[in-house]
Amino acid sequence: MSAASPPAVEVTEYTDPLCPWAWGAAPLFARLRTAWGDRTRWRRVYAILFDEDEEPAPDPAAETAWYAGYVAEVCAVTGASYAPRLARVAATSWPASCVAKAAERQGAEVAEEVLRRLRATMFVHGEPADTPPLALAAARGVPGLDAARLASDAASAGVRAAVTADHAEARRPVAAAFAVTNGGPHPGRAKETPAGEWRYALPTLRLHGPGGEALVPGWRAREAYEAALRTVGG
Repeated sequence: MSAASPPAVEVTEYTDPLCPWAWGAAPLFARLRTAWGDRTRWRRVYAILFDEDEEPAPDPAAETAWYAGYVAEVCAVTGASYAPRLARVAATSWPASCVAKAAERQGAEVAEEVLRRLRATMFVHGEPADTPPLALAAARGVPGLDAARLASDAASAGVRAAVTADHAEARRPVAAAFAVTNGGPHPGRAKETPAGEWRYALPTLRLHGPGGEALVPGWRAREAYEAALRTVGG
């Protein structure tokens, strides 16, 4: 494909830096992006799994123990590693999402590594990056990163507005997200939020191309994503 040719498939990935299912899917999505190269254009939408206005747990220790068990169950399905001890359930996904969004301004390679390290705070180190200082600290030392620019951009009104738009987009799931009938450990049907809204399950891929559009919700085997890409790619 020539540099002037439009990408065959537009891929929107609904995700969150602190979502265990998205953590498990990340290596698979990386392989898909490599395999399809410039035949796709990939866009991430940060759906905010842990929102700012949610009520705190009455028993944080019990909630953390339950969530650590849930993460272990998810990772048993996806094959992903997870921290042997979780310090707490993330208070909010906003700081990590803003840092991840800000990193996109410094190029794809920097953005990928920043997002990987943000995810690792939760699933490798057990200390989720749920404050701005923790999220910025996670990105420290990324090759090619301008740390001062990242801090400035992450705190900017423009990045906050971009993540706010992601938050809203993720809460406008298409009809197909409600019509999921396949089983499995993570079917991917749209989720009701504590605020009474509906959002895409994470991760969800929405694809548009010459062959039409498709939705691949929840965690799936590689074959399901490849089949959707081939179909939508025409």
